[in-house]
Amino acid sequence: MFGRNGKLDTGWLGGVPFFSSFDDKTLANAAALGERVEAEAGGVLMDQGRHGDMCYVIVEGQAVVTMNGEWVATVGPGSMVGEMALVEHRPRTASVIADSEMVLVGFGTKEFRELLDTSPAVREEVLEQLNSRLRANENRQS
Repeated sequence: MFGRNGKLDTGWLGGVPFFSSFDDKTLANAAALGERVEAEAGGVLMDQGRHGDMCYVIVEGQAVVTMNGEWVATVGPGSMVGEMALVEHRPRTASVIADSEMVLVGFGTKEFRELLDTSPAVREEVLEQLNSRLRANENRQS
């Protein structure tokens, strides 16, 4: 996942569903934009209703996603969380709390935008995934 130099391994990143359609150049760019982040069990990665400036790809550990205090999902390695707030520029739709010690790759707002601007295919893939999540969230709130 992370090499001896602390850099994210592009081979591992390419296995993450969010990044699976990226070519080698785009993966290398994504790996350079991300930063290693650690979280302790019980740590709040995202707080529903607050504006966010980071999204994360889970490398190790797992987290619980809740909406309005209700369990929605448990997410683990390879999952991306928090990107919806960065794309839509609105408050977080869910809370994400570390269920165990975690290692994550974090992307700030600027870096995530750079990632989206890498290519039209990347932007299209991200927007397709976000639309799918939005529909699922709307169904939960109905």
